[in-house]
Amino acid sequence: MIPRDCKRLAEVDFPIAAVSRHSAREKSIRHGHPSTLHLWWARRPLAACRAVLLGLLLPDPCDPHCPAEFRAKARAALKGLPNVGAMRSDEALRKALLTFIADFANWDHSTTEAYLQASRALVKAAHGEEPPLVVDPFAGGGSIPLEALRVGCDAFASDLNPVACLILKVLLEDIPRHGAKLADELRRVGAEIKAEAEKELAQYYPPDPDGSRPIAYLWARTVRCESPNCGAEIPLARSFWLCNKPSRRRALHYTVKRPKGRPPRVDFEIFQPKSESEVPRATVARANATCPCCNTVLPAPRVRAQLAAQRGGADTVFDEDGRRIGGALLLAVVTLNHNAAGRHYRLPTKRDYDAVFTAQKAVAKLARGAVPDEPSPVGGGSGAGRAFALRNYGMETWGDLLMGRQKLALLTMARKIRGLSQAHRNRSAARLLALAVGKTADLGNALAPWKPDAECPVHFLARPAMGMAWDWAEAVPVSHASGSFESAYERTADGIANTHFAAKTEASSQLADAASCPLPDQTCGVWFTDPPYYDAIPYADLSDFFLVWLQRSLPRDPLLRNPFEPGSQLSPKCPEIVQDEVKTTADGRPKDRSFFEDSMAIAFGEGRRILREDGVACVVFAHKTTEGWEALLSGMRRAGWVITASWPVTTEMGARLRARDSAALAASVHLICRPRSADAPVGGWESILRELPRRVAEWMERLSGEGIRGADLVFSCIGPAMELFSRYPKVETAEGEEVGLAPNPAGKSPAAQRGFLSYVWEAVGRAALRQVLGVAEASAQNGAAAAALEDDARLTALFLWTLQATNGENGRTAETPRRGEDDDEPEEADESEESSASPRLRGKGYALIYDVARRFAQPLGMHLEEWEGRIIEIEKGVVRLIPVTDRARQLFGEEGAAAVAEAFESGRVRSLQLGLFPEEEAAAVPTIRGRAARRRGRAGEPEPDRRRQPTTLDRVHAAMLFQASGQSGALRALLAEEQDRSPDFFRLANALSALYPRTSEEKRLIDAVLAAVPR
Repeated sequence: MIPRDCKRLAEVDFPIAAVSRHSAREKSIRHGHPSTLHLWWARRPLAACRAVLLGLLLPDPCDPHCPAEFRAKARAALKGLPNVGAMRSDEALRKALLTFIADFANWDHSTTEAYLQASRALVKAAHGEEPPLVVDPFAGGGSIPLEALRVGCDAFASDLNPVACLILKVLLEDIPRHGAKLADELRRVGAEIKAEAEKELAQYYPPDPDGSRPIAYLWARTVRCESPNCGAEIPLARSFWLCNKPSRRRALHYTVKRPKGRPPRVDFEIFQPKSESEVPRATVARANATCPCCNTVLPAPRVRAQLAAQRGGADTVFDEDGRRIGGALLLAVVTLNHNAAGRHYRLPTKRDYDAVFTAQKAVAKLARGAVPDEPSPVGGGSGAGRAFALRNYGMETWGDLLMGRQKLALLTMARKIRGLSQAHRNRSAARLLALAVGKTADLGNALAPWKPDAECPVHFLARPAMGMAWDWAEAVPVSHASGSFESAYERTADGIANTHFAAKTEASSQLADAASCPLPDQTCGVWFTDPPYYDAIPYADLSDFFLVWLQRSLPRDPLLRNPFEPGSQLSPKCPEIVQDEVKTTADGRPKDRSFFEDSMAIAFGEGRRILREDGVACVVFAHKTTEGWEALLSGMRRAGWVITASWPVTTEMGARLRARDSAALAASVHLICRPRSADAPVGGWESILRELPRRVAEWMERLSGEGIRGADLVFSCIGPAMELFSRYPKVETAEGEEVGLAPNPAGKSPAAQRGFLSYVWEAVGRAALRQVLGVAEASAQNGAAAAALEDDARLTALFLWTLQATNGENGRTAETPRRGEDDDEPEEADESEESSASPRLRGKGYALIYDVARRFAQPLGMHLEEWEGRIIEIEKGVVRLIPVTDRARQLFGEEGAAAVAEAFESGRVRSLQLGLFPEEEAAAVPTIRGRAARRRGRAGEPEPDRRRQPTTLDRVHAAMLFQASGQSGALRALLAEEQDRSPDFFRLANALSALYPRTSEEKRLIDAVLAAVPR
């Protein structure tokens, strides 16, 4: 057994770079991965869980308390494995263990017998014959407990959410119990159900006369133009591309028909465009619809009102004779033909609409409650509820998200699985098939768009939000193609093979609240969890989309219930630990930040209660706002945890949508924790403050060497900072005033007023500016002079530094790789026009969440509002860095760079200093925003000129604009002037060259400016 005083390996060192590389790569594995069993949001990569778990379980061989027996057995377990090398010294053994952890994180080694045996032998050497128990109270998709089984531990996994619990049941109990036989049974029973459903649904998906089989129908919602002289039907389409592969292009174009006495209409044709310009533009943008017949714009409120009257507009409206008179419009049909390769596209026919009409009549005859009539989520607010926009369009129930034929198909398959489950046979297979129905629904709804470069539907819930999709692809669930039921259960069967690895230990899963763990005191050796990320993901509301179909497939399954809220059949909302002020707790308390902190403190307190005295814990967090981090850390500290180490592991793909031009996190920070001693002393604020800058600077240097960048580096520094603070139950100033994590406006001292985390952000910001500008920043407490560069340069540098990507280009990243034609595993979908889960700004540029930008700028004396309209724009909680090209008018006035360059070269303007801001120079009392506006002359000196003076950043941007406009003479003159002025211009230019994305236009311009410097 590991002695209580012995440090675990993860508290000393960790192979960050290697594990990050394997974790990021694992995100792109779509076939045969356990994650393909069913979608769950923010699922941790198995590589990261496996590596961190081993670091938690194994002692540091260099620790004097490490048992000699472990060292001997560890050498024996690692002997013969590649890359471990000689292990003569304890230091060499530590290196070998870290190498093994890094190599075992490789997906290719996850089921290799040699690595499995070695990991289990190491765990046994550390913990004896009785396997340690690993507990995860927020188990979600099950990555952590699954890896506990892999390395030879027992596992207990619980979650508040019924959908998560069903996934855990299958992943941790059914598959290990039945092994590969379960995959065979799944395929056999799935094929039977598919064949039966195909017969029942044949009339609703008729083949073409030439024998071709439809595999998808491409639809668009419609609204009516409200222009008095028009009244045309507007098909709402974000794109008219059908296929835009380089080797094969198909698209729709339309002609306007104007019959006498009736509103105009559009008739479509399929053609082969040679360029993008030939394809008609979208008819809807940001919920505003443009009429293709009269070009009148129907404003967003009217679009929403018309669609709300149609309950979302997913169904076609027919008259009594089955003729279409409104509603959803069929744009094209995608078919497969055995005699011709590839997908084919044709225009809709009457037979297509007849099948839809017949399906709608069949659905209308179903009993009440057969179609999901449970309420859809209510959106709004500043918390997690902002992710939902469905009710803006009249989609009040979950059934409104599907068209009639989709409902009929899913209900048919659910009924057959229900019969299988109620017959008390193949219950494990029935659970897997029910999950397959959920996967089918994710692609088989009226909000799943068509992806023309892959020719397949896109998952509705690829992102943790539910917004409007104007056009969508109706997959044929009884086909063999993407979006079919067969595709869903086949991929599930593929995932079983790599989930089953002959586990020698046991796992149990349970529906339970993390704030009330059912385990007794001191029963687990490792408490390892990935808790909710503040307001980032509304798990309960999202999972209800699947839950309504799972309950119709498995009506008697005890896991698919809500014991926490009597009368509710949906996922528990009140006790879920998510910041969402749209909702309240059972006693009416708003689910705000205070609720999140209190609930996390209770959950972490439960973790401390069940952890053995010699145990260790790890909490994973990846929220991208300082507010979310403060709430989590407050809960941890109140529960009595001490952070002993922190490791950022890259777990996200840099090419995903939300990483582009924003500070989306690529790394998840793993906070290693121990219970704080009951007799821990009160901490002294002054000693912590002295130690903080050094600790942060050392950690930034270490992580920079591991390839950690930007926002990932920012939040990764929280760990070592909290090591200083969390070791004490209370921290006080010399005067005895307590300093908390968050600001306390009523505090008497600056430390209490600002709170500890404010000093952490300040230390990170100063260290970052020292890295990129090469000048030590003055600290607020020592009164030293500020750095020479003005605030706009420092703010820009800090902004771009924060945007750097750990796993890709700074700010912008490469496009997501194209996927295979039939690959229907989840990926990041295009942002919905109406989803506010990721706030966006008008215009181009790099963006940061306002909260993040403010927390770094303010302690350094930079006030964002003073620079708004000059170098930044603030809108909807987001700060945008104004692109250099957008500053031309601001810097040079209406006449532009050419006029200023001419005046500069001709000598009419002696210095660029006098040529910039010409419009403000002419104003009698110009607006003052820059550095000169805040400075005052010393006694006996005249007041400085109150006209706006160009800053170093202004002059650098002017040089870039001269380069962009071909004013080479002016550029050379400016550079000569700057060489005589000071080194600040070139110091900033070189820093910006390192910070701008490698492929960006800004990078090209600044490098050209530097290349023009006279030697």
